[in-house]
Amino acid sequence: MAQSFTELNKISSQILGCAYQVHTALGPGLLESAYKECLAYSLSKKGLFVEKEKPMPLVFEEIRLEVGYRIDLLVNQQIVIELKSVEALNEVHLAQILTYMRLGPYKLGLLMNFNVSSLKNGIKRVVL
Repeated sequence: MAQSFTELNKISSQILGCAYQVHTALGPGLLESAYKECLAYSLSKKGLFVEKEKPMPLVFEEIRLEVGYRIDLLVNQQIVIELKSVEALNEVHLAQILTYMRLGPYKLGLLMNFNVSSLKNGIKRVVL
């Protein structure tokens, strides 16, 4: 179900609010999986539909390949969230979320690195 960018932005704001709450409570330095579980829980409490480790097949012409791609979190079947807990985000991380968005196809993605002192420095909004 395609949603308008106004609706996607509203959901995105809720996601960011939950992400800041998780980061404030836990701080940097944990494993990505800890942030993923806590963020998924927080988003679900807000009434959002959250899919964890959503499989993404690769379709080429007539064949569908189950090659192990997985979206960390997919919110309301529309917004891709790719979580990291790394020293710094780099181009490979951006390429990863762009790939998931194109395979979807999804219009909005949030690349989040929780291993930062201030989460605002660890968030990249990606729009297709």
